[in-house]
Amino acid sequence: MSSYPGKQLGNYRLIRLLGEGAFARVYLGEHIYLGTQAAIKVLKMEAANGSMDGFYIEARNIARLIHPHIVRVLDFGVEGTTPFLVLDYASSGTLRQRHPNGTPVPLAVVVSYIKQIAEALQYAHDEKLIHRDIKPENILLGRRNEVLLSDFGIALLMQTVQAQNIQDVAGTLPYMAPEQIQGQPRQASDQYSLGIMAYEWLTGYRPFYGSITEVVAQQLSIAPSSLREKVPTLPEAVEQVVFTALAKDYNRRFGSIQAFATALEQASRLATPDSAQLEKTTVPVMPTVIVPPARKETESQLRSQMSGGKPQPPGTRVCSYQGHQHRISALSWSPNGKRIVSASHEKLIQVWDTTTGKPQQTFQDPATEVRLVAWSTDGLRIASAGSDGQVHIWNAGTGRSLLTYAGHHGHNSIHALAWSPIQPVIASAASDGTVHVWDATTSKQLTIYRGHRNSVHTLAWTPPGPASTQGHGYHIVSGGEDTSLQTWEAFTGKQIAFYAGPPAPIMGAAWSPAIYPAFTSPGPGSQTNKSSRVGCGRLDGMIQMWDTTSHQEVLSYRYPAPISVIAWSPDGRRFAYASEDTMVEVWDTTTNLKLLTFSHSAPIRVLVWSPDGKYIATGGDDTKIHIWTAP
Repeated sequence: MSSYPGKQLGNYRLIRLLGEGAFARVYLGEHIYLGTQAAIKVLKMEAANGSMDGFYIEARNIARLIHPHIVRVLDFGVEGTTPFLVLDYASSGTLRQRHPNGTPVPLAVVVSYIKQIAEALQYAHDEKLIHRDIKPENILLGRRNEVLLSDFGIALLMQTVQAQNIQDVAGTLPYMAPEQIQGQPRQASDQYSLGIMAYEWLTGYRPFYGSITEVVAQQLSIAPSSLREKVPTLPEAVEQVVFTALAKDYNRRFGSIQAFATALEQASRLATPDSAQLEKTTVPVMPTVIVPPARKETESQLRSQMSGGKPQPPGTRVCSYQGHQHRISALSWSPNGKRIVSASHEKLIQVWDTTTGKPQQTFQDPATEVRLVAWSTDGLRIASAGSDGQVHIWNAGTGRSLLTYAGHHGHNSIHALAWSPIQPVIASAASDGTVHVWDATTSKQLTIYRGHRNSVHTLAWTPPGPASTQGHGYHIVSGGEDTSLQTWEAFTGKQIAFYAGPPAPIMGAAWSPAIYPAFTSPGPGSQTNKSSRVGCGRLDGMIQMWDTTSHQEVLSYRYPAPISVIAWSPDGRRFAYASEDTMVEVWDTTTNLKLLTFSHSAPIRVLVWSPDGKYIATGGDDTKIHIWTAP
């Protein structure tokens, strides 16, 4: 194996050795055609004839795990007699490298790690899979310092093709649960291993040391020494949670690994002021602007801020609206920026003042639940869609019903709705995978796009201006459950481009208002070649952008939580997205640098920019809508 660098496995050329474990060596590999990098895990075994069936079965099980905190398996195979796997390359190293033996980790950081790892393991457990080899060396760090669980089932892969004894797993024995040592691993075994890691991070050392025989004896029958003797500032409740996860009898541990993480987070809130202050000074500072909770402002102060008064720092909450009873499902600004129309899963459509948060108007939709609302670009009409599978058009000034579009026949739930930026035309997408384009003054159907195989969750028109005049007619980008992002001509239904990505549903899609130098090689006359961009956010946390001229990917970025919505600022210079973990991030589209991070008080479902680009409105599961200053 030492001669592997420079050789080729599958479509990857091995560049250098990254690390070595009990079961495999890991090399940095480069795809011979695409030039992309991956981690190539070469197993320390030789495959005999007929011995690989179990390997293939287990490798397929691992490859189907798609989660923001699990390293993705891209490919696997056998080169000669040597099995190998191709995985996403995480260049920031492991948690073992970040926190060497003897280095305590602050409680807040430990809780963050445990939450992320537990989410990944709970997902795997729900898929009836056990990791079996939880240890800091198998926890990688992503580009945003998110944790990524690696080596899923590698120990089991090895055991499917060759006999193992206790010496073969001595490297991970200090993290193995008693029942796993006895050859009876189960989901609770992963919880025990994670408990060992929590103990090690909090104190700097594992609870059990010694020879193989000594560690086995301790794992089977000896309780770990007190955490609070080593860390006096640690809340007693935290120690009780960790020791519950470390119970020798798996029946006495938490009912699930997610329950363990939740209990640890709750117990950590009991930290003393001294220990909390200590953590504030020792937690690594990330290059992110975290905005503190907004001060309570008087109504006159809020009105002054929203109408051009004293500038507020980016991410300041300047207005809130709390008129809904259920989680917020849709928001839309009026073209003049003075009002917002919003909906939740109730009958009422509500219009309110963006300077004060005061309600101004309500419409009662015929549907039992209103899920989507959109303000027309001329400011005269509001469209709504609900549980009845119909789109209703309202006079924005009087609230009078103008017409109803029933082209989806009431049998399909409508998931996305958007007005054309320059005509009274609407595109609406449904659960049957179709997108209807129709005249909002006559309800006449103009086009049906059938390029998607499954439910369409999101769509957006090309903005007005040069970006919208490319090709014939106006364009739409759409995405959904079939995991593809597609662009097409709105009035012909002709597909322009098909953008494939990870096998995860697309929850948000947007078309950039700005134009950029086209992502193509320079050539004669190419100095004036310009292009727009389309982007999407996926359920697995992946955010992607493509150049619409070359159709090449220009950005790929993974966030550690599902993306619920993405949006460009009106000038196209900034890009915002919201996730289900309450966070909003805003990026500069010309430098790809993060400008701002702020937090809603609950998972976010909708995010929209104000027409002048100075504010961002968010709505979430807490039934609240907040308006924030944009960078």
